[in-house]
Amino acid sequence: MVIVRNRRADWVAVIFGFMAVLGCGKEPPPAVETAGSERTAPVNESAQSGTIGLSVLTLTNPFFKVIADTVKEEAAKHGFDALVVSGEFDVALQRNQVKDFIVKKVSAIVLTPCDSKAIGPAIQEANEAGIPVFTADIACLAEGIKVVSHIATDNYEGGRLAARAILERLNGKGKVAVVDFPEVESVIMRTRGFFDELKQVEHQLEIVGSWSGKGSKDESFKVTQEILQSHPDLNGIFAINDPTALGAYAALEIAKKADRVTIVGFDGQPEGKKAIAEGKIYADPIQFPDEIGRVTVRAIIRYFEGEEVEPEILIPTKLYYQADAEKDPELAQIQGHTTN
Repeated sequence: MVIVRNRRADWVAVIFGFMAVLGCGKEPPPAVETAGSERTAPVNESAQSGTIGLSVLTLTNPFFKVIADTVKEEAAKHGFDALVVSGEFDVALQRNQVKDFIVKKVSAIVLTPCDSKAIGPAIQEANEAGIPVFTADIACLAEGIKVVSHIATDNYEGGRLAARAILERLNGKGKVAVVDFPEVESVIMRTRGFFDELKQVEHQLEIVGSWSGKGSKDESFKVTQEILQSHPDLNGIFAINDPTALGAYAALEIAKKADRVTIVGFDGQPEGKKAIAEGKIYADPIQFPDEIGRVTVRAIIRYFEGEEVEPEILIPTKLYYQADAEKDPELAQIQGHTTN
């Protein structure tokens, strides 16, 4: 249950209190931002409607498209518009998009950074303009900036689940490559969880290396071809998202090694789930991008209402196997549309 206070009465009491102490004609000092989970906003009754500016990593990846669509839908429920743009992996473009949000005086900014460190100066500009910034899925790792809250999948735990899946499939033996995307914080957490899980258990896996596939199908296809040239006896691949996994599979198929190399992906996008159903990908720790979008908007609304907003909100993931795909009604619907 949410208790709604009479904020107008509170502010009247505060104003008269300051007038009694300081005398008429002087304004009270500005509110001081506190640290951690107490980072709250003063109630802004004019901000009960407005515009949320959202810049995602890319709209070519269905995961970020779902986040964008859900933010629009949820924002509308609360009387806000959503202005959605895409950085398309270009942090310079994304910086300019933030500048445009500032010029348009949006009520709040949501970012899934194209580069977790290089986006820092843009967030600093928004801070100086007094516009609250939230991050979704990908966090900012730059120092000296203020982000109200980061809403994301528990990527670290998801990485641990990915390691468990590949250990399970390979019986703890074989050579494994990681097709990475180390420029973004969410992937850093996935790979960290993956390697930490391997440190916790006895196994005979050999990690032959990590290569950046830049989170895309085309780049991951090329990278996997290079990996296979150096390691023709490869047994497994941890691919940090579904486009990466699908690119890796395409390279394995051309090399006629698709039945010899196990792929564990990450995401649970429809295309990835379909590949799991077809046996191309062994398993995915799946994410819930619609939930990320909803929780992000609700965190913004809570902030404007003066409530405490957690500095980080993590959404659990779970492993998704072929058996899950076989009874997934959403996937069955998608496949039905494909065959019709």
